[in-house]
Amino acid sequence: MLLKIIEVSSDTNIGGAGRCLLVLLQELDKTMFTAVCVLPKNSLLKPKIDELGIEAIEEDIAPDKSLYFSDIFKFIKIFKEEKPDIVHTHASMSARIAAKLCGIKTVYTRHSVFPPSKHISRGIGKAINGFINNIFADKIIAVADAAKDNLVKTGVSTKKIQVILNGVYPLEEISNKSELKKRFGVAEDEKVVSIVARLEDIKGHDYFIDAADSILKRGFKAKFFIAGTGSYEEHLKEKVSILKREKDIIFTGFLSDVDNLLRITDIQANASFGTEATSLSLLEGMSLGIPAVVSDFGGNPGVIKDGENGIVVPQKNSEKLSYAIEMLLSDKSLYDKLSKGSKRIFAESFTARKMTEQTEQIYKSLMEER
Repeated sequence: MLLKIIEVSSDTNIGGAGRCLLVLLQELDKTMFTAVCVLPKNSLLKPKIDELGIEAIEEDIAPDKSLYFSDIFKFIKIFKEEKPDIVHTHASMSARIAAKLCGIKTVYTRHSVFPPSKHISRGIGKAINGFINNIFADKIIAVADAAKDNLVKTGVSTKKIQVILNGVYPLEEISNKSELKKRFGVAEDEKVVSIVARLEDIKGHDYFIDAADSILKRGFKAKFFIAGTGSYEEHLKEKVSILKREKDIIFTGFLSDVDNLLRITDIQANASFGTEATSLSLLEGMSLGIPAVVSDFGGNPGVIKDGENGIVVPQKNSEKLSYAIEMLLSDKSLYDKLSKGSKRIFAESFTARKMTEQTEQIYKSLMEER
């Protein structure tokens, strides 16, 4: 008999959590599981889920909010009608409470990593937060060791948590990159360094720009690409303008085919210092054999092993970031070693299939407990 899983997301946009959900739905063993999704109205996930041939229920729930009390009763109604074996929420506390009230086994995935506030990591606040999360989830998936650490610091029992690293599909390599380089304005003798992240202060683009400027001053032939959009965009563009680096530090804006930028990228960078779980662009880059230079924040050190598939540097340190990128630009033997390591570590730990198999095992274990 097929086990019925309801996947709940309150996201209206497709971020990292949404992309992971789509991979899970696509890879789920259809001989063992049947999936139904519950989404807020007008979620960009809806057409993507429709393409997979999976039912998506649009409900008038609060968009992009984990807890909204009136939503609990809406979820209870859906769960009583659908009668799932398991409810798997991607953040939604409203759905977790509803599932518990309906007596349904519940899984919660923590997709984010950020320093927990003092209100929920100390004293009575920690006790209350831990109690709520321990009660309203039978199993909690953390997408990085750093995400697990966040949960434990806010009172969640380690017995509830299992780390399952994000997985993605490998990008297809191309042998001739000339046309793509022309499209992005890259000369044949220029190297490409890319950072793919929302343009927000905590993503560390300031440090990336300072590092790029330092490298260019020392005569390296390279283009530095910043892919993405966000509230910090105007500030970053002004900074690049003041440095007079508009031709060398390039903002791509939103890219629907960021994979093509990665295909011409020699080195990836990630300079986050405020939130980072498992960067999916880093994983996709690894599948192509792209070494990365990353900050030591959050989930980055769980993805990039220093000296194996990239270099880990202290957060908020443009000098160290610059030095590490220069090493990879100038030392071919080191670059080749880390490139091979990137492909190996991706295949060992970060495939879509591996992530899905581990999630399926949680579903099975919960049903055995029942």
